[in-house]
Amino acid sequence: MAIHERGTVRSRKALVAGSVGNFIEWYEFGVYGYFATIIAARFFTPEGGSEAEALVRTYASFALAFFFRPVGAALFGRLGDRIGRRPVLILVITLMTVATTLIGALPTYATVGALAPWLLTFLRVLQGLSAGGEFGGAVSVMTEFAPPGRRGLYGSWQSFTVALGLLGGAGVATLLATLLTETQLGNWGWRLPFLLTLPLGLGALWLRLRLDETPAFREERRAERPPARAVAGAIALGAGRIMGWAAAGYTFLVVLPSYLQSTLDATFQQALIATVLANFGFAATIVPAGWLSDRFGRRPVMLTGAVLVVLLAVPLLNLLQDPGVSLTVKGAAVWGAGAVVGLMAGPGPAMLAELFPTNVRYTGLGLAYALSNAVFSGCAGLIITETIERTGSVDIPAYYAAATCAVSVLALTWTPRSVVAGAGVSESGGRAESGVRAGDADGAADADGAADAKDPAVENAKGKAS
Repeated sequence: MAIHERGTVRSRKALVAGSVGNFIEWYEFGVYGYFATIIAARFFTPEGGSEAEALVRTYASFALAFFFRPVGAALFGRLGDRIGRRPVLILVITLMTVATTLIGALPTYATVGALAPWLLTFLRVLQGLSAGGEFGGAVSVMTEFAPPGRRGLYGSWQSFTVALGLLGGAGVATLLATLLTETQLGNWGWRLPFLLTLPLGLGALWLRLRLDETPAFREERRAERPPARAVAGAIALGAGRIMGWAAAGYTFLVVLPSYLQSTLDATFQQALIATVLANFGFAATIVPAGWLSDRFGRRPVMLTGAVLVVLLAVPLLNLLQDPGVSLTVKGAAVWGAGAVVGLMAGPGPAMLAELFPTNVRYTGLGLAYALSNAVFSGCAGLIITETIERTGSVDIPAYYAAATCAVSVLALTWTPRSVVAGAGVSESGGRAESGVRAGDADGAADADGAADAKDPAVENAKGKAS
């Protein structure tokens, strides 16, 4: 009983310590998206430049941070697979906190001229590096400490803190927009959400300093590493499976405010309220989706979300564009859009973790997530804004979300010949690796521990490992 209670305490400590850094990361990325139009005016609008050009440059800086995520995932992931999850997670939360806080203290274009956007972009690069190292380590810690048969539920908290971070950013932005005048918000109010990162980051650092190293890492760190080609194939498969989550999530949860303002002439407050509703919908379904994936498998739950986006993205956007539709109906629609994305985000972290054995897990799942997000999240605002500017079509966000989710449907339904040997079960075929029971590779186990909704990709890996 004492051992069980100690294990439960360690699992919960890992859950909190892993989640808190992710909250800060997405709080900041949300704030940057919510204040994109203000940041564009303060950092990217020299005399003679248009607002549209400045917004495109702002999103280019936004995208650049995402493109450095894979670099951070490879760099910090390799360290995390060699020296441990704990020290690397401490390092990345420190880097993230410093870079984000400094954004709140940056001089604007009016003060230092062309140096301002370069300073902002440099700090965004540092954020991208730290964010790239955050996901792989946090998910590894959560899933490796998770009790048997609950990896989907534990991993879903990574995605849940994405929603909490975005909601926290939206809440702070809404509060400031309500309390401050437009002039005050533009002059200094936008800095406050970034400066708030400092106390949040110090709290996260304290939690991670108290974190234990995972037992799975201590046991498997010196095991033979799988071939690079097999790891690369698993990374590509994982990136394809979460492509729709990455693109639709950023389209509905982060890009939406600027789209509503610049394309549909919504006010700043209206756009933020719509985003808050979408994020509430997102948050409402994430943890239940993770729990369901422990019962029925990762892929069925994720497929449901991806198919719904493909079918409903265009009708939903057309509803928002219709002036005759009531605000209540529009609010319910954006809530539903967020909820559908949550069905993909809940099982996603555990699905990625199960594609890789312990000694390459930090690197593998971190790269799969970072690559998909670099292209399909980081570029979402840039692609949508630039394409609308060139084509004049206001339906571009819906087409973008639907197309990427269609690719995820194919990746989730495709059964490869093999994935990385040792993923989900040890190479001995008997002892479960990283808390993964034999026969529970897709997280779908009944009361007897027998899998009832396995992922064929992971099953093939088990066969190869055996």
